Amino acid sequence: MKLPRLIAASCAAMLALGTAASMAADPIVIGVSIAQSPPGSVVQGTQVKDGVEIVTKIINDKGGVLGRPLEIVYEDNQGIPEKGRAAAEKLIARDKVVAITGGHQSSVCLAEIEVAHRYKMPYVNTNCWSDDVRAKGYPEVFNPGNYNTRVSSAMADTIAALKVKRVVAFAENTDYGIGQAKLLGDFLKKAAPDTEYKYVALDRAGKDFTPAVLPLRANPPDVVVNIMLPPAAYILMNQLYEQGVAPSAQTWLYDGAGIADYPDFWQNVKEAGKYMLAFGLYHPLMPMPELGKQVGQIYQQQSKSEPNRLIFQAADSVLLIARAIEQAKSTDSAAIIKALQDMEFEGTRGKFRFSQDAGYKYQQWVDIPYVTYQLTEIDQPLSKTTLIQASGQPLDIAKAVKPAR
Repeated sequence: MKLPRLIAASCAAMLALGTAASMAADPIVIGVSIAQSPPGSVVQGTQVKDGVEIVTKIINDKGGVLGRPLEIVYEDNQGIPEKGRAAAEKLIARDKVVAITGGHQSSVCLAEIEVAHRYKMPYVNTNCWSDDVRAKGYPEVFNPGNYNTRVSSAMADTIAALKVKRVVAFAENTDYGIGQAKLLGDFLKKAAPDTEYKYVALDRAGKDFTPAVLPLRANPPDVVVNIMLPPAAYILMNQLYEQGVAPSAQTWLYDGAGIADYPDFWQNVKEAGKYMLAFGLYHPLMPMPELGKQVGQIYQQQSKSEPNRLIFQAADSVLLIARAIEQAKSTDSAAIIKALQDMEFEGTRGKFRFSQDAGYKYQQWVDIPYVTYQLTEIDQPLSKTTLIQASGQPLDIAKAVKPAR
């Protein structure tokens, strides 16, 4: 009589173990909101997706997180704030994600973080530069990417070193574009007080910017600054070149939007990109941890092209969430947030802690490394560009050159 009971008990125990094992293997779901269709920056969205998938595979190949695989759920926000808000709602309420990341356009991030804040959901900002994202002071929002104050300060230093008298910036009519253009003006007042500066806001969905470019033909400035994302940035660059404004023997072209290392850059700009100065967040000569080198090599093998900064930023965004879950030993939102606030993180680009200072530094990697370089040949890979300023080093503006005419 005891044998059947023993068998039944054994079967029940095995079933319980099987159920526990199944539960332990349930995936940890992370939401990624990116632009996969216009009018958003699809090229940015594609790069973010590539970086996310590379690092997710690396993590899963090593056993996942807490013995569970990571699963990525994507939502297309089309670069539209309302779509981003809806994407965040869906990821949290329906897909039951433990965190959201991927944001790469500031106006969309500003909409999404309102949802994350309301749900108390961890949100890792991949590439939204607007200082307003940080200044909100939301404890759910973490910023391992670049920010407007950082790039505007660096741009002002470069322009001051060029010793120019007149600067015109073209900024997209978004939180990011106008915010960065205003900050650049503020920093130029300090770094180059005798330099005349103005910015012109352009429609990011525009197709023809010649009405804004033509007045510069008669009275060209010394520097034209781009603060626009593709495809609008490419259209602007081509029209500046076609009208003989910049780059030219008289006028520098300076990109402050970080577009020079996009995979479709050269096929869209050709001659218009030659001699352009660029603010950059990645260069092959920058020192990188072993994981960064691994991610870069995998991307290069898969795409047959050099990686850009978005690959590493996206990889770090997912890795941050994974490391926080490991440290917290939990997928509870509050536990993840606390871990992100407290931990020292080393990812693909270096080691840092998030600042807890108020304002634009809040939960930000404050000393994020950057470089300044110049493109000197059409179809030039990033590794062959002229490094005007290495990471953490002073500018060597004497290396910069202008076209003959």
